[in-house]
Amino acid sequence: MPEIQLLRPGHGPALLAFEVENRAWFAASVPDRGDDFFARFGDMLRARLAEQEAGECYFHVVVGDGGEVLGRVNLVDVADGEAELGYRIAERAAGRGLATWGVAEVCGLAAGRYGLRSLRAGTTLGNAASRAVLARSGFSVVGEREFSGEPGLVYRRGLADPAGA
Repeated sequence: MPEIQLLRPGHGPALLAFEVENRAWFAASVPDRGDDFFARFGDMLRARLAEQEAGECYFHVVVGDGGEVLGRVNLVDVADGEAELGYRIAERAAGRGLATWGVAEVCGLAAGRYGLRSLRAGTTLGNAASRAVLARSGFSVVGEREFSGEPGLVYRRGLADPAGA
């Protein structure tokens, strides 16, 4: 059974393998990270961990039974009780509900552990799978936006008050 884990330094090798293995798959629906991301992966990982330590972002990995990274579900630009949600699932794990499950898990963490009140997300019109995940996860369309020149939609989801008020 997969598990959501907060990113830590020990995830580095499995996370890099996940990104390399799925680069072409991801680039078919979202902008490519570029060669520099892979060449400077260690620096990028240290920077993301520093952002996480500062409470600016929360990076999560979906880890399989063998310790392999099957996906990422991240909360970035955390401020004023809100954050932006982003996610990606490995090609070999796609189509089995893992993204919807991971988003639900992180929405629970966002409200309960991180004290967030709402999340934003966005995707291109051409990314039907991502639009479906957001719809199943309780996000509503609140606007339109371009993503790297592609038309897309902006979503928002309110989160339950973690204090129960």
